Amino acid sequence: MAVDGTVFTLGVEEEFVLLDPLDGSVALRAPDLLEHLASEPDVTGELMLFQIETATGICRGLDEVRSELTRLRQLVAKAAEADGCLMVAAGIPPGDLRRGAITPEPRYRRMAQAFPELIDEAGTCACHVHVGLPSRDLGARVLAGLRPWLAPLLALTANSPIQYGADSGWASRRFPIWDRWPTARPPDEWSDADAYDRSVEDALRRGAALDAPGVYFYARLSPRHPTVEVRIADVCLSVEDAVLLAALVRGLVATCAVTTDPPRARGARIGAALTAAARRGLDGPGIDVFTGREADQRDLLGELVDFIRPALSATGDTEDVEQGLNSLFEHGTGAARQRRLFAEAASPGAFAADLALATMNVPTR
Repeated sequence: MAVDGTVFTLGVEEEFVLLDPLDGSVALRAPDLLEHLASEPDVTGELMLFQIETATGICRGLDEVRSELTRLRQLVAKAAEADGCLMVAAGIPPGDLRRGAITPEPRYRRMAQAFPELIDEAGTCACHVHVGLPSRDLGARVLAGLRPWLAPLLALTANSPIQYGADSGWASRRFPIWDRWPTARPPDEWSDADAYDRSVEDALRRGAALDAPGVYFYARLSPRHPTVEVRIADVCLSVEDAVLLAALVRGLVATCAVTTDPPRARGARIGAALTAAARRGLDGPGIDVFTGREADQRDLLGELVDFIRPALSATGDTEDVEQGLNSLFEHGTGAARQRRLFAEAASPGAFAADLALATMNVPTR
């Protein structure tokens, strides 16, 4: 589907945790899974040996996104089961970690040497949504327009409340862990791609990142693809949550691409709103970045949907978004569902098994 003649294609990357089915601790089995899935270019390793990443191809519609995400989850879950572990969609490992479990690749080793204080908890899992754009200059301007809307995207995808076998008190514990990286921050209000590139070059010059892929702006110009890449979200517990996120991100990008004067917000307010979203998810007050006042997080999500409604209509995504929101409000965020499963589980292993079933949309009870 197109908006003003531009076809806004989609791609989605998901990162997953591998867990031991007996005690729910991390399972360092990614190399074995990748060996079994060597013929699958859409499945790769990540920073830690207990992480697996998948990536869809270029998709034009949400049905294609849904089909690709489902296929990839089924593929990796089956390989994990055959290898004696569980694939789980959770923003952080819910149980015990293994220190020093870094994937032995040169780039990751350099990261561990450069940022030793960040590595032990670095195995966080996100959902990255890519939206294709015709030019990097337009992409840079779109990033400026996305800034005020990052917190609602985080609130609806919050999916990492359990850490070290206990409730962390955060709906997205992943966010404050990931936010410790030097370049983890909202995008600036860049006027064009040259201004964006200068910010990346400055980060590299200061040693805040080792390379362009290591510049962790919450939304950025992809260093590999002709896309805007929105990276704020936890990996979603269900495929339908990920499809909803993809629809909203595409709607935002399409809206900002054709809006000459998008609403703007101060950086401090954006930071406060993101912290509130990470702490509470959709349950409780958030921060209205335009006024600085507390507001119901679901109302703020509603404002986002209202802002992008014309784009949703143009791309044919309105019905999917409405159904996704109704399901989200009925069943809760991934964090809320995780907490229910955690409260009901008889053991860490049982909780890991329930999370693995929820990842594949299989009822646990």
